[in-house]
Amino acid sequence: MRLLRRLGWTLTGLAAALLALTFWTARPGDPALFPPRDADAVGVALVSHGWHSGLVLRREDLTGEGTGTALRNLATRFRAYDALEFGWGEARFYRATPTLAAFDWRLAFAALFTPGGSDGVIQVVGLAQPARKSFPQADIVPIRLSRQGIARLRARLEASFRLIDGQPADLGPGLYGPSLLYAAEGRFSFAHVCNHWAAGLLNAAGVPVTPVLDTHPAGLLADLRWRAGLSAQAGPEAEPDLSKP
Repeated sequence: MRLLRRLGWTLTGLAAALLALTFWTARPGDPALFPPRDADAVGVALVSHGWHSGLVLRREDLTGEGTGTALRNLATRFRAYDALEFGWGEARFYRATPTLAAFDWRLAFAALFTPGGSDGVIQVVGLAQPARKSFPQADIVPIRLSRQGIARLRARLEASFRLIDGQPADLGPGLYGPSLLYAAEGRFSFAHVCNHWAAGLLNAAGVPVTPVLDTHPAGLLADLRWRAGLSAQAGPEAEPDLSKP
């Protein structure tokens, strides 16, 4: 009985600590940026693939304030596509996990707990169709951002690319569709996973986020619904129009 009581107090303490950490690390939004007040707000989309998330931007929105060498390069290289999906992750695990079925716990553990973190990569995918038709199985959250907010998101996204000789470092084909992998800034670890990266881009645009919840895609979706009033939208089931380049 005493053991059960101690276990109960321990679990209660852990729950209280997690709750405190959740509120302590919560990042406020910027009311001046989000929700947008301007009529010409820009649409982006968060795409949750079940094990990682990415952000879809219109190619035309990659230019303007906050644009640097990397995004100008991508806007030109992917000029045949109306929109691009950006996803960030650990270099080895990202390449080895094109789908949830390919999930390898050993690679995941190494990616999360390597001392000092692991190298990151950014996958850029060209989308010829809207996100819903390109990713019919995914949870997709449409988000409207102000012009100033999208400019700050661009600047944050630009800073995510590692430049070599002044250009984004192309690491070869990505996992699906007309995609490429690029060397990324930042170290991947349990404290900074792909969903934290996506949430950080949105936070730069003024959206409130909660990193503790955002560790898992389901938590990120719940966070956006709770803090920003944004909900995932379901769509008609169809075959994705994506193929390897």
